Amino acid sequence: MLSAKNVFSAIQPTGFLHIGNYIGAIRQWLKYQDVYRCYFCVVDLHSLSIPENIEPKYFKQYILQVIALYLACGIDPKKSFIFVQSLIQEHCELFWILNCITPMGWLKRMTQYKKKSKSGKITSAGLFNYPILMASDILLYNTDIVPVGSDQKQHIEIACNIASRFNCFFGQTFNLPKASIQSEGTFIMGLDNPSQKMSKNIGKKKSGHMIMLLDSEKVLKKTIMSAITDSFNEISFDKSSPGVLNLLNIYRLLSCRDKKSIEEEFSGKRYGYLKKVILGVVLDFLRPIQKRYYKLIKNEDFLIKVSNDAASKIRPIARKTLIKVKKALGIYI
Repeated sequence: MLSAKNVFSAIQPTGFLHIGNYIGAIRQWLKYQDVYRCYFCVVDLHSLSIPENIEPKYFKQYILQVIALYLACGIDPKKSFIFVQSLIQEHCELFWILNCITPMGWLKRMTQYKKKSKSGKITSAGLFNYPILMASDILLYNTDIVPVGSDQKQHIEIACNIASRFNCFFGQTFNLPKASIQSEGTFIMGLDNPSQKMSKNIGKKKSGHMIMLLDSEKVLKKTIMSAITDSFNEISFDKSSPGVLNLLNIYRLLSCRDKKSIEEEFSGKRYGYLKKVILGVVLDFLRPIQKRYYKLIKNEDFLIKVSNDAASKIRPIARKTLIKVKKALGIYI
């Protein structure tokens, strides 16, 4: 019997998912779906916040790819709700209401917005208000747990602050969610630059940056064998440089081995050997996912049905929350 607790998490459809998405997010989801009521969303509306990343020609394709990858990785539509954000209009309606009670100062302090602003690029109002839409996503389903990476902790905190502010002004309405952050595997770094978190946006522009879940063996070999290391040949979780440590962590998290046995395995070995072993583990891990994915992606109607069916089931839940919010505000007739 499932717990009464609700879990919400999501990924943007901005290209193929990478190994960091799996280790940092989807791997947690697989554990949660057997215990809690889970809402796993494809947040297409969030993808619009950076206009230069919008690719209308491929948008539908990207959305279906993410749904197919959710399924291929083991997310079960019989256990979890897999849906596309824009199918539930209540996300946007709640966003506007929360937008009206959120102080601008809170949004200006958000790390993501400050980083984009300092880059010199023109930032959109959507990017500025991004945390409020994320709060709406979470609060709409009475979420108790939000599995996120440590870089998203600030977004959960502002969601709680917005919910608390609304409750203070208009009475107890929202549940306050809690972030669930893994102690390990939160950050998988870029193989070309171990000081940067592995990113779809970077990887789309730069080869050798990330291990995509759908990379061919040829591409995976090139990416892993060219990963940044150093000239010391020190294979240790305590003494290795960031690039080597990143490779070791990928190996450890995919092989489920302990640090001591891994260090013993690679004692006295060179980086070339380390990379070949990691390549083998990555290939063994990805082959069944890719096999399932390529079978699923051929059936577009099925993927759309998975999302539409979930949306039909959860729309009354979202509507119920919105009615409760409107009644608290006095605008429900």
